[in-house]
Amino acid sequence: MVPAGEPTEKTIQTLTGILAKGDTIIDGGNSKWKDDIRRARELAPKGIHYVDAGTSGGVWGLQNGYCLMVGGDKEPVQRLAPIFTTLGPPDGWMHVGAAGAGHYVKMIHNGIEYAMMQGYAEGFELMSESEYGLDLPAIAKLWMQGSVVRSWLLVLTADALAADPKLSALKPWVEDSGEGRWTVDDAVEKAVPAPTITASLFARFRSRRENSFADRLLAAMRNQFGGHAVRR
Repeated sequence: MVPAGEPTEKTIQTLTGILAKGDTIIDGGNSKWKDDIRRARELAPKGIHYVDAGTSGGVWGLQNGYCLMVGGDKEPVQRLAPIFTTLGPPDGWMHVGAAGAGHYVKMIHNGIEYAMMQGYAEGFELMSESEYGLDLPAIAKLWMQGSVVRSWLLVLTADALAADPKLSALKPWVEDSGEGRWTVDDAVEKAVPAPTITASLFARFRSRRENSFADRLLAAMRNQFGGHAVRR
């Protein structure tokens, strides 16, 4: 099994040299689905199967099990089913389609995740600015009790706020690992509107801009046309 974070192409090349006909390579990282399609096609003449397993569960997956979205030919996937059944919680894995389908579904999953996280972040920021002095950790826990916005992400939000209600130990810097970009690229390629996911990705880009040129230019334009004050 190829773990996430390793140089996948080099690893697959190495494995190809030592595997035999009928063996299977499982990529359990976050590879791009188009690469999966190519790899499966390249390995097929050698009789080596390729299975892509999109994995979700974060650092808590070891305790709770991982949700697995599996792509590849039916025969190797069925043969490997005991592995996926062991790793996932009950009903926690699914053969979603041919090579690349597992990572494609995981990519869309992550795009949705970006949008959900952005929604929580904006809502809690509004409440943090409220005149009511709201208890944000308690509200996050409250929303877990039957609310339509309850989710595991909200549980993690509650935990983070309980540990540091003002989040004073953190900088507003949010990285992205690639899947959000691929989701937006796919939306553009298919001409499918995905404004919420796209905006959440761009919000992450914005979080990493210090002393933004665009913001300085906005200030300069307001100063030029209206004499509005600027900060030097």
